[in-house]
Amino acid sequence: MMERGHEEIAGYLKDSISVDHIAKEVGNTIWKAYAKGLITRDDALGRFSNKLTRLVIRLFGEMDLIEDAIGIAIDEGITLYDSLYVALASREGAALLTLDSAQARAAEKRGVKAIQIR
Repeated sequence: MMERGHEEIAGYLKDSISVDHIAKEVGNTIWKAYAKGLITRDDALGRFSNKLTRLVIRLFGEMDLIEDAIGIAIDEGITLYDSLYVALASREGAALLTLDSAQARAAEKRGVKAIQIR
């Protein structure tokens, strides 16, 4: 269930911020592991609860970012999904942690420090 670079990413998560749909992303990753038979139903439910309660992440609503994000998506040629994170980092004066080089470039063009995990 771990993506490439997860060890390096884990160190950045304490006291971080994210768009609120991260709960769906975590849940979907756990569901995929269950659907593939990698974990049991009880394990899936426990992991979801543990992951969400252990994360110290301040969440921001995507609808509060959507207008800025669509402009970024159009101007920079990245997905609306990716642009939500750029908009959040820009608005909050935060660095953007990403695996995506196009998203990193778009952030940097807007004055956002991008930390790219390779």
